[in-house]
Amino acid sequence: MSSVAEPSVTEPAQLTRSQRLDRLPFTRLHGRLLGGSGIGWALDAMDVGLISFLMVAIKKEWGLSTGQVSWLASVGFIGMAVGASLGGYLADRIGRRNVFALTLLVYGLATGFSALSPGFWVLLAFRFVIGLGLGAELPVASTLVSEYAPARIRGRMVVLLESFWAVGWVLAALIGYYIVPKDNGWRWALLLGVVPALYAMYVRRGLPESVRFLERAGRIDEAEQSVRRFEESAGIAPVPSPNPEKVTKMSPKALWEKRFAGRTVALWLTWFGVNFSYYGAFLWIPTFLVAQGFPMAKSFEFTLWITLAQLPGYAVAAVLIEKVGRRFTLASFLLGSAVAAMAFGQASSESTILLTGCLLSFFNLGAWGALYAVTPEVYPTMLRATGSGSATAFGRIASIIGPLLVPWVHDNHGTGPTFVLISVSFAVAMLAALGLPERKGKELQNS
Repeated sequence: MSSVAEPSVTEPAQLTRSQRLDRLPFTRLHGRLLGGSGIGWALDAMDVGLISFLMVAIKKEWGLSTGQVSWLASVGFIGMAVGASLGGYLADRIGRRNVFALTLLVYGLATGFSALSPGFWVLLAFRFVIGLGLGAELPVASTLVSEYAPARIRGRMVVLLESFWAVGWVLAALIGYYIVPKDNGWRWALLLGVVPALYAMYVRRGLPESVRFLERAGRIDEAEQSVRRFEESAGIAPVPSPNPEKVTKMSPKALWEKRFAGRTVALWLTWFGVNFSYYGAFLWIPTFLVAQGFPMAKSFEFTLWITLAQLPGYAVAAVLIEKVGRRFTLASFLLGSAVAAMAFGQASSESTILLTGCLLSFFNLGAWGALYAVTPEVYPTMLRATGSGSATAFGRIASIIGPLLVPWVHDNHGTGPTFVLISVSFAVAMLAALGLPERKGKELQNS
């Protein structure tokens, strides 16, 4: 007797391939996709997180000014802005998996070579190239996972993907604590960035291409084979699928058509506010703590504990996003972030710094998870990666401005006003998030 279950009597005689994916339970292939994409995500986070620790060591070794160190942080985000926009555009045209693997290769090699930098300007150039790869990877990976996830758990799967960011940031904190303070420690830390380049070879061969992309590209046999592999993994018999209707390719200008313009504005403003707040705060927390008189090792230890608070933030967001919806979860975590940022700016003792820092980390990263879950759901298949990449790219503008503006405000006005600014940015993002569509449990749009 076959181990593959027959379709139920209530199941339609024909389902689209997207509907066939949506009816599946979570299988080992979903787990493999989530884990494979998540490892790339964690490596990305490790690279971004390392710069917050490297800035302290490089500034001391090379005698850099605060402005130069700010540019080391921001130039990577300039690259990420370009990479996010370009990566999303390419993913809608040559495939999600291909772009994902290429971005890992680019930023992995560039990070490894940056360890050999003889001076500030060479390192600055490498940070830009690293940013190109990092920026393109994130929206592409979340789009790929979103397009395979069953509708009823799609948001949760994308939040779990985002939770790998905390794993990468914790790795960065551990490297920062144990390796960076040693002689040439920052160079050894950067050499670890070669790992993503090696991992890119697995991604290219081990992860599936998006079924929705394959259909739109006319590669119907490949799309059917991919769906059947997931159905076999779930023990569910395939049903016939009609070939998809031909859809006119959408240019990036379509983001501003009447039906998309409102959600594009809301999405871009949310991304802007979250990026400004997150990178304005977390890249500088170790430096701010040193400025308050804490030894470098102690500031790194505080940052490690604050980073660990990201994990329960993701866990709670993953539960809420399928219970109460994407929009409410995102807005609630952004509100919590705004309040926590205000409290962190007033903290002075070790205990209050740790408590408010952990709360800021909890709410902020929970908001990130919800934002990545809702972003691929905003647009149809032919515009999904382009729209996600464009929103990410606009947000990266804020991640450029934040690391430049925040230390200036801190040096001239102190910690309190600095985190008032960050709190206001969170509040703006919260208001914008209320304008996003709610698609909890709904099928992804194809047109």
